[in-house]
Amino acid sequence: MRDNILRLGKETLIYGTSTIVARLFNFFLVPVYTYYLITSDYGIIATVFAFMALMNIIYQYGMDQAYLRFAKDKDGKDVFATPFIAVLVSAILISAIICLLSPWLAALLGIGRQNAYLIQIACVVMAFDALNIVPFAKLRFTHRPWYFVAARTLSILVNVAGNIIALAWLSAGLSGIFIAGIFASLTSLILLIPVIKEDFVPRFNKPLFKEMFAFSWPFIPAGMASILVNVIDKPLLSHLAGLGEVGVYQANFKIGIFMMLIVSMFDQAWRPFFIQQASKADHKELFAKILTYFTALATWIFLGLTMLMPTIIKTKFFGVHLIHPNYWGGMGIIPLVLAGYLFYGFYINFMVAPVLTKKTRVLMWITLLGALSSIVVNIILVPSIGIIGAGWAILTSYIVMAASLFIFLERNYPIIYEYRKLTLMAAATILMLLLNLYFGGVDSVGNTALLIKIAALAIYPLAMCLIIKDTTAHKKFF
Repeated sequence: MRDNILRLGKETLIYGTSTIVARLFNFFLVPVYTYYLITSDYGIIATVFAFMALMNIIYQYGMDQAYLRFAKDKDGKDVFATPFIAVLVSAILISAIICLLSPWLAALLGIGRQNAYLIQIACVVMAFDALNIVPFAKLRFTHRPWYFVAARTLSILVNVAGNIIALAWLSAGLSGIFIAGIFASLTSLILLIPVIKEDFVPRFNKPLFKEMFAFSWPFIPAGMASILVNVIDKPLLSHLAGLGEVGVYQANFKIGIFMMLIVSMFDQAWRPFFIQQASKADHKELFAKILTYFTALATWIFLGLTMLMPTIIKTKFFGVHLIHPNYWGGMGIIPLVLAGYLFYGFYINFMVAPVLTKKTRVLMWITLLGALSSIVVNIILVPSIGIIGAGWAILTSYIVMAASLFIFLERNYPIIYEYRKLTLMAAATILMLLLNLYFGGVDSVGNTALLIKIAALAIYPLAMCLIIKDTTAHKKFF
């Protein structure tokens, strides 16, 4: 048992590190895009990427999860070949349909019918990505994490290098970005050929596919609901504010990746942890303390990024800015996006309720509610305050999701959190934000303002330690 636990911990660390590295490498493209693309072109790219994120759910329709579910109990070759062939055939059919509809889809997305060719190229990327999912799932099932990481990392490096070559050297324009994506997806597929050859047979087991599809299809609405929260703002913005504003919004939105990485790292460790701890008598008290510690650390990181990132963006590194000055007008959304991911962290904490009560279907409805709230806030605010309204929309959607899941937790798996401590932490966070606002917020200038912010951020952890040591009894608000 001990060896199994150690192996789980090792593989979690490897997969988690690969995810973080992947997102950081992709973040390196942000300065490249802002320096080599005008804002409207970046808006087109962001909108098509949002479309691809949503369509990937349909292209893949949970077949990787189905493989993992059935690989232990079914014939190895059939359980691999059947979903692989199914994804291959469906990818060709879906791509053909999208290509036929590409002019209409381009108009619907707000990028203009003249850019329909980008959607057609994107179909190739999505098809290759879909073909990768079952072999990658097999690597996870057979405990080969380093093979998994190597294939993913090399694919990402090809994508980053291809983007830089296409934009900086070849001046290939927007199409070059998606062609680089084709080479990246094809790279991982080539690296996975030995994995495919191990179990592939030219045989499609129809009864098995029916079983696998019955298991996998619920991942489609659940996955699309989750993706909608993060991508619905781009096509809405393209219609409500124009592609140029989408580009500015996307460049600054990407800064939120640093907060997202923290939450993702916590998520990967938290889910197996709370499942393992749930059988212990004092597990709810433990979960309450973890939320307190998470809040202390996460609010400090949130404040640090909010207060210092504008200065970092306006500072040149090796002669260039993190993002081009043409995109600085969108820095006002950065605190909103960071706050959104902070509330997503609370949502992850409250995940104990649906998982431990085995009522996970509620997550789909909560995520759909979050997406709906994003749509409503975008429609109301963007026409009057532009991309700042889109920032408020993403924050609102995560607040709605966190609040909804908390209400579910209170009714189905009540935990008495350390409410007094959490309230004091919230008050300290608000005071820090007011201090930041007093010294100019994203427009602050001067060394004095910067030094005061750094000093306040240095004191904040001490305040959190004092709050954590407070032995006042818990107070339950409702």
